[in-house]
Amino acid sequence: MKKSNFILAIIILLSISYNSNAQTETPKKINWMSFEEAVKLNDSAPKKIFIDIYTDWCGWCKKMDQTTFLDEEVIDYMNEHFYAVKFNAEQTESVDFMGYTFVNPNPLGTQKGTHQLAAALLQGKMSYPSYVFLNEQNIGITVLPGYVDASKLMPALKYVATNAYLTTQWNDFLKQDNK
Repeated sequence: MKKSNFILAIIILLSISYNSNAQTETPKKINWMSFEEAVKLNDSAPKKIFIDIYTDWCGWCKKMDQTTFLDEEVIDYMNEHFYAVKFNAEQTESVDFMGYTFVNPNPLGTQKGTHQLAAALLQGKMSYPSYVFLNEQNIGITVLPGYVDASKLMPALKYVATNAYLTTQWNDFLKQDNK
């Protein structure tokens, strides 16, 4: 009798443990990748590229990671329509892109240097965070600077993903209830 009660107790505990684990879902997240990975994927399966250009010291960059980039609608839309890249504007690693090698000219200096690719993508307008959109041919579409909450980022994502930027002015797009 004691042995059967013991086995029954083990079975009950295991089923409770299994049920609580089954209910714990892994939170959704944006499928961030390196710039090089996105460009390579774009060769075989073309998609637009969204680049989050950030620095380690940027408070608003961290706020984006803690809020906007955790929004389920943003996550789902970004993962479906874009290759999402996190690019540290002060990284020390070189990047080969379109026949050029981009470097950080001052990676170990007393002042942190800006990576040449970040400067090129932002067209010299250094502001963190900033978001760069590239088309399927890896050509820049637009730059969106500053902290943006999910309700403001979603229209921008849709504007680019649907190619509306090719035919419609931004303000007209917003009037069409594309929020």
